[in-house]
This record gives sequence, structure tokens and C-alpha cells, in this order.
Amino acid sequence: MGAMDAMTILALVGILVLLVISAFTSASEVALFSLGPVHLRDLHERGGASGAKVIDLLSKPRRLLATILVTNNFANVGITVLSTIAVAGMFDFGAMDVKWLFIIQVIAVTTIILLLGEVLPKVYATSHPMRVAQLFSTPLLGLRIFWSPVTKMLLSTTSLIEKRYKKRSKNVDADTLGQALELTADAGTTAEEKRILRGIVTFGNFEARQAMRPRTEMTAFSNELPFQELLQAIVDNGYSRVPVYEGTPDRVVGLLYIKDVLPHINERDFKWTTLLRPAYFVPETKKLDELLKDFQRKHVHFAVVVDEYGGTSGIITLEDVIEEIVGEITDEYDDDDLIYSKLDDRTWVFEGRAPLTDMYRIIGMDGKLFEENKGDSETLGGFVLELTGRIPQKGERASLRNYDLTVESADNKRVRRVKVHIRDEGV
Repeated sequence: MGAMDAMTILALVGILVLLVISAFTSASEVALFSLGPVHLRDLHERGGASGAKVIDLLSKPRRLLATILVTNNFANVGITVLSTIAVAGMFDFGAMDVKWLFIIQVIAVTTIILLLGEVLPKVYATSHPMRVAQLFSTPLLGLRIFWSPVTKMLLSTTSLIEKRYKKRSKNVDADTLGQALELTADAGTTAEEKRILRGIVTFGNFEARQAMRPRTEMTAFSNELPFQELLQAIVDNGYSRVPVYEGTPDRVVGLLYIKDVLPHINERDFKWTTLLRPAYFVPETKKLDELLKDFQRKHVHFAVVVDEYGGTSGIITLEDVIEEIVGEITDEYDDDDLIYSKLDDRTWVFEGRAPLTDMYRIIGMDGKLFEENKGDSETLGGFVLELTGRIPQKGERASLRNYDLTVESADNKRVRRVKVHIRDEGV
């Protein structure tokens, strides 16, 4: 009996300690994650060891949360196990049904954990977040080191799962938002407003290769160009920023801002390559929402798009990115030639280089049919090549449901102009 009494006392002490740990982690979670930028700036300005520790903890929020959750779960499981020992040593339930004994124990332990380990600590931490965060920062740093092997494994597993489902979740979210947009649009919403809203919804699903100016249409200067020839090329092209390459356009070595050349236009010979600024390179698969953030953060408006082998695929500007939301914007990089002409209400003639997304917008279609049937093509000409499996001749026609695509002009390399006609059915 004495041994049993000692065991019961140890179990009760253990429960008390674990309750304190549970309360500590619950309060820490609320206090730390309720601190906003203003609180952190205040801590940074005031200095001090505790403030620095809080900033350090919040600099790795995922690791901090994993540490708190592992500690809290460890404490709660321990309380449950020790409560079984304590109850058995303190009470004699005689012939009571084991099932009812289990139910009573679960209710009692859950109530204690919720009240003392969760609710009360979180209520206090909500009222005094800064005080609690600074007070508990030191033990949390110790726990972060202690649980480091466990949290690293958990975070690695979580990252793998997130990478697997991230794209699918984003697409589902975009589809859901698109449906919500259709449901909430009322009679007072103009077609232009609907188009811009839809552009915002689907913006994150587009990649740089879908909005870029392809390599075949971009202007670039060789770094071996004599200065006088460079000046003439600048006048002929009229661009304010031009990529500069060494050898071939696949080796872009920098970006030339024309405004940097202006102070030297009266010089006979000038080593203009000293004016080159670093070029910003992005992969073809770069999401436009991420690219827009990079443009804002780096304070640049121009990027060189590269393929998986490091070769130049094209260029993309801030204007190209914004156009995916608001539609076509005319600036120095846009040709004066019309990209399309409308023959009647059901017939258009498009340049082969016209992006499919522009065709959808101009015709007034959602583009789902074309998107489901296309491969890697982003232009109308490329889509026709995919449908025919070769470079078609002038006058050849490809059909997709009630859409007839007739080649109006082509050479031995690409489709230059396509007539799009919508037949009666499905219109």
C-alpha cells in the first residue's frame, strides 16, 4: 500500500507539472502569434535580451508552432496516462463497470486540461500578450533546441505534402472564386469590371511564359556593337530598356537603360558596355503573382525569361504582368499593327503571335475548350500547329467543335495569320 501511495503521489505531482507545461504552451501560442508588426518594431527599438528572443522565435514561425504543438501534445498525453495511475491509487471503485469508469475519467481529465491547460492561460495571454511572450521566450528557445530533431522531421513531412497539393489547392481556390464572381455579379456590373475581376481571380495561375514577349520578337543588342551603330539602333527601335547579349541572345549579360546613354551621345566613341545594369532572370514557370512581388521588392520593371537549359525564351515587363489583369496597355513595346481585325460578328482575323488569352477576351469566350485541348502553346499560331501536327499551308483549316481556324498566311517556320470563325451551333 505504501508503494502504491508513493506512486500515486508521484503521479499527482507529474500531473501538476504537466498541467503547468500545457498552460505554458497554450499561453505562449496565443501571446506570440498575436504580436503584430507594431509590437515587433517596439521590441526592436527598445532592445533587451527578452525582446531579441521573441523576435528570434517569430523569425521561424513554423518551427515555433511545431515546438509548441509537440510540447503541448506531449504534456496532454502524459496527463492522461498519469491520471489513470492516480485515480487507481486514490479511489476504490469496487465492482463499477470498467466502461463507466473510463467515461468518467475521460470527462474529468478533458475538463481539467481544457480549463487549466487551455482556456484560462489563453484568456490571460490574450490580455497580456507582450508580457507573456517576453516571460516565456527563454524556455521556448530551450524547447526549440530540445525538440529540434522531431520538429525538423515534422516540417519536412509537411513541406512534402504542401508541395504535392499546393497547385491543386490553388486551382480549386481560383475555380471557387470564379464561380463566386459569376454568382455575385449583378446587372450593374459592366463587362469590363467582370473581366478585370476575373483577371484578378485567375492571375496567380498564369506563368511568365504565357505573358512574355518571345525571343523571336524581342529586340536585343550585341555587346560588340560600335557606339555609333548603337545610337542608330536606339533611334530605330525606340525602346527605353534593351537586353544586351554576348555572342548569342542566349547569353544576356546585362540591361541597357537608354537614359544612361544620353549624357554620352555627343561622344565619337564610348565604351557603352560600362553602363550595363544587372539583368533579372526568371524561369518560364514563374507565377505572375510571384513575379509581380519580385518586381515590387527589387524595384525593377523588366526581366529576361529563361528556359530549363538557361537559354533565353523572351522578355517580360511589369506592363505585361499588369495586362493579365486589366487587359491591353499600349506602350513602347507594343507594335502599332493591329493584332486582329473583326470581319463580322462571328469572324475575326488574328496575328499568329496573338496570345490565346487575348483571343478569348476579344471574342468574348471563356477559353475552357481551347485550354483543355492545347499543349504548351500560348499563341493562336502555336495552337494551330498543335492541332495540325505540322506547319500548315495557306488556306488549310483546323476545326475544334464549332470553331474553324483557317490559315491566312504562313511561312516555313510559323503561322503568321489565322481567321477564326464561329459556326452557328453552340453560339
